[in-house]
Amino acid sequence: MAIEKKDKNKSFILRIDADTMSAIEAWAADEFRSTNGQLQWIINEALRKSGRLKKKKAEGN
Repeated sequence: MAIEKKDKNKSFILRIDADTMSAIEAWAADEFRSTNGQLQWIINEALRKSGRLKKKKAEGN
């Protein structure tokens, strides 16, 4: 029986000015991430630091 994997990522369009995008692309390259991966990391860190991100349950619990 095949197990269906649900995609939990959602796509959206982001409008961003050219200077900010250039800075994000450079930062991503410095950390060996894609631009998309860098944006996800930046957003995740901001949510975590503000206490707005729910903590994930540890596997096996």
